Amino acid sequence: MSMSIFDIAGSAMKAQNLRLNTTASNLANVNTVTGSAEEAYRARHPVFAAVLQNEIGGVESRGVVESSREPEMRYEPGHPLANEEGYIFGSNVDSVEEMANMMSATRSYQSNVDMLGTVRQLMLQTLKMGQ
Repeated sequence: MSMSIFDIAGSAMKAQNLRLNTTASNLANVNTVTGSAEEAYRARHPVFAAVLQNEIGGVESRGVVESSREPEMRYEPGHPLANEEGYIFGSNVDSVEEMANMMSATRSYQSNVDMLGTVRQLMLQTLKMGQ
């Protein structure tokens, strides 16, 4: 039973780590621009699924998907990357949404760390009862 607790928490922490990494990548590209909508950076988001195998649960990554939201189009004819009409295309990353994702992932990760600490303490107290 105790191994499944560690496996579940480990898979959840791995998932939150992936979530934090994709959020960091999105925030790093929030101000990138290009000359076409096809080349514009699109926000990436991981997809997770709950898994139950051999009576041990957990979280598994199903991949990373790109946002379908259109990139930001700005009229800047003097910009070196501007297209023939004078437009540049920025990323479709919403920095407020990404900061909320980062806070949520950090709290979820910390909750799993705290839970593992509690399980460890309970296991040690159980071992001391047998002495």
